[in-house]
Amino acid sequence: MERRTKIYEGKAKILYETDNPDLVIQYFKDEATAFDAQKRGIIEHKGIYNNRISSVLFEYLGQHHVRTHFVGQLSEREMLVKRLAIIKIEVVVRNISAGSLSKRLGLEEGEPLKEPVLEFFYKNDALGDPLINDDHIRLLDLATPQEVRAIRKRALLVNGLLREFLDERDLILVDFKLEFGRHRGQLLLGDEITPDGCRLWDKQTLEKMDKDRFRRDLGKVEEAYQEVYRRICSP
Repeated sequence: MERRTKIYEGKAKILYETDNPDLVIQYFKDEATAFDAQKRGIIEHKGIYNNRISSVLFEYLGQHHVRTHFVGQLSEREMLVKRLAIIKIEVVVRNISAGSLSKRLGLEEGEPLKEPVLEFFYKNDALGDPLINDDHIRLLDLATPQEVRAIRKRALLVNGLLREFLDERDLILVDFKLEFGRHRGQLLLGDEITPDGCRLWDKQTLEKMDKDRFRRDLGKVEEAYQEVYRRICSP
């Protein structure tokens, strides 16, 4: 597969055109950002770990009939994916109170939720990715009501599958972010599923095993990513 012109460069990934207009190459970087890119740094080998972690999780979801943009892993840092028209909604599924949910609702971090909580955020850096609801989605014409229903159903399905998969590897899925897009009339799960966009805690110690270690200056950031990689990707 020939890598051609760069289409987009974000905080953690670069997208390249290929010789097939329906497919793009997703390249994973080591750069890390937090707090709307006010904090920046490098997590050594993060791109390698995230590429493989995401590949394994997309393969697992595909085996359970979840349609994703994943086609295959090309190299240590490159993944071949279907080209999507991204829906400008970040979907967050929460199982345990942490992060902004704790701050907004006054919940103690680590408090298990009675049932998964699903939230939508408007993908707009200039506005700080604000929390939105179904009415806002209709107002901004971000997705059809049918797409919103499908996104909700699929996000909760993915949550159930990932919680079981990660629990078997002694990892607690606290919360995580998903993005969806359109490809030839299909709604597909896109982006990535990695410690960059998931809160993962060790099942025994409750130690944070994700980008919160970078956000909060907890140290041993590379070691946490490496350990998640080992647990998820080892045969």
